[in-house]
Amino acid sequence: MSLTLNRRSLLKGSAALAGVSTFGRAYAADMPKPEAGAIKMGIEPWLGYGQWHVAAKQGFFKAAGLDQVEIVNFTQDADINAALASGQLQCGNIATHTAMAFMAAGLPVKIVALLDVSMTADAMLTDGSVTSIKDLKGKQVAYEEGTTSHILLNYALDKNGMSIADIQKVPMPAADAGTALIAGKVPVAVTYEPYISLAKAQNPKIKTLFAAAENPGLISDVFIVREEFLKEKPGQIMALLKAWDAALTWYNANTKDARAIISEAVGAKPEELVTAFDGVKFFSMAENRTQLTGDFVKRVAPEVKAAATKAGLLSKDVDLAVAIDARFIPPAM
Repeated sequence: MSLTLNRRSLLKGSAALAGVSTFGRAYAADMPKPEAGAIKMGIEPWLGYGQWHVAAKQGFFKAAGLDQVEIVNFTQDADINAALASGQLQCGNIATHTAMAFMAAGLPVKIVALLDVSMTADAMLTDGSVTSIKDLKGKQVAYEEGTTSHILLNYALDKNGMSIADIQKVPMPAADAGTALIAGKVPVAVTYEPYISLAKAQNPKIKTLFAAAENPGLISDVFIVREEFLKEKPGQIMALLKAWDAALTWYNANTKDARAIISEAVGAKPEELVTAFDGVKFFSMAENRTQLTGDFVKRVAPEVKAAATKAGLLSKDVDLAVAIDARFIPPAM
């Protein structure tokens, strides 16, 4: 895939984010304690958002000083996107390309953290009748339009000199795409975990045709916050990220128990997702410190932007200098 990088945006983004270390000198003194009030956070049944479920279950929200965090579940991107756009949610967990689309549309949101990168946890599955991307020509492919599945499918096709016009589109939620493949309604489906593992468990003939690991970071997720909430409740945002960090630390020390919590939250059994978790890379706030001044802003975000534009999901340019608010990321000690 030919990726056209906007050098001006990259330079501006890097300059803005370089301010993280400067901010760090006054970080502890300037960051307020959590403000009072409830928080509504949008989420979908995706493993990459799992640390929020761990935080809720293990009491890390309360430990961070938050009165009430309501995790609002959605099953389709369109629904969570609408809730964020209308202000029903103060914050949410969405794909990087979706965050960019919000900003391109003029919606008042900022990226405050990189949560995860999918490697093998987003994939194109086949019933065995299709053995290569080029074999997709004229074939039915189930996928959810406008989502990470759409990005991945378009990227795979483009890499092989094809486009969406070369396949028969079968639009449906990612949660249903795997089911359609199992039922023999389509020969190929694009979806994500836990639906990948569940589909393979029910039909051993189902194989991975193409995975997000082909371009690490292309399928990634960020935590976004509405701008008015950023202004009104910065202490709550800081506390949320502390809770994520505490959950991830607990996850790393108690992996089996943590995966059981996440599996239940996404509607699966731990034994069904034994390998699924290995396909997701979670990011701590310390890792965010380097990502938001390095690889994410310099490589990942521009490539996601290029892929989303090529897929027709991003109609306007997004200035990375204003897309990311990195002031909640702790400085190096």
